[in-house]
Amino acid sequence: MTRTDTFSYHRVERPEDELLPDPRFIDVAVLDMNHGWHNLGHDAVVQHLQFMAEQVVSPLASADLGVRVISYDVRRSLMVPKPGRFGLLIGTGGPGHLDPRENDGVAAWAQGVDEDPAWEAPLWELFDSILEDEATAMFAICHSYGLVCRWSGIASPVLRDESRGGKSAGVVPNILTGEAKQHPFFVRLTQCLPDNRELRVTDNRLFDLVEQPHGERNGYTRLSYERSGTGGPGDALTMVEFARDWEGIMPRFLGVNHHPEVIGRNRIKAVLSRKWERGEVTREWYEDRLLTLEKHLSGEYDEAIRITSVFTFLAPVEFYLHRMLRERREAAGLFGTVDENLVVLRADSASHMTSLTE
Repeated sequence: MTRTDTFSYHRVERPEDELLPDPRFIDVAVLDMNHGWHNLGHDAVVQHLQFMAEQVVSPLASADLGVRVISYDVRRSLMVPKPGRFGLLIGTGGPGHLDPRENDGVAAWAQGVDEDPAWEAPLWELFDSILEDEATAMFAICHSYGLVCRWSGIASPVLRDESRGGKSAGVVPNILTGEAKQHPFFVRLTQCLPDNRELRVTDNRLFDLVEQPHGERNGYTRLSYERSGTGGPGDALTMVEFARDWEGIMPRFLGVNHHPEVIGRNRIKAVLSRKWERGEVTREWYEDRLLTLEKHLSGEYDEAIRITSVFTFLAPVEFYLHRMLRERREAAGLFGTVDENLVVLRADSASHMTSLTE
């Protein structure tokens, strides 16, 4: 467990690890989809949340509050939060097929994962509750994005075989949709792009999410597609908004098929160093990730990747964290100091989170 006066981290791998709501804490759930695999994304998510908490130390302290991140080992330990328990949830990436029944530990796409699909039904129930509850926000990254696509029926996983160019890894282009250009929040993203439509994302995936001819629409907003070889949008859907906040501006239930959390060279190096020092990873894994970091997070696309991360992860998460803090402060009779709408305004320049992305 990581703890400071402002922030604490807890892991849930057994029913007895569950923590009850506590009026002294603003709780955020991380849905860990890594099935025990060594990874960078989960720890990066936690680190971003810790940094965001440290940026509002004074408003937290004056209300006698702290931020508590609770990480659920979903696929390996079958631990899924109860619907209605959290106001903010973040689902991570992870290995293997997006249908747990296909992960037998042998097939190439399983990546060694052999899992019990019993977590799927309670997770679908959780997604149902999030969609219906305007007070709850959810952000689904990569593997979690594939799961919400399957849950919603909007798209199905298609293996990236040779005909699709094989595994998508590194910095790749995505194309924003017309719906994104008309979105009250993502229109700000288009204004940060040279051509108002092409954004750069950090990819690491085996599957495309392809809309099916009779896929359910349910009013979901398609925000981007993978760029095809001809320069236009391909058939791989890469970002979807499933619900928006009650003011109609900020995405409330968002899924992205990239890794916006893996950003900030110095911060990611710090995550890697801690994992190595704690003995969580092998030297080979550590050095390989350092090489990958230097290859993909340094160079001509640094600024483009930073802008993508601000709009598709950092700003939306900060918005809802600030909203929960403001509401808790106002319930205690404390007003002012925190306003989540300032996050929307500051995102126009995509510069207010430079300290998060260094």
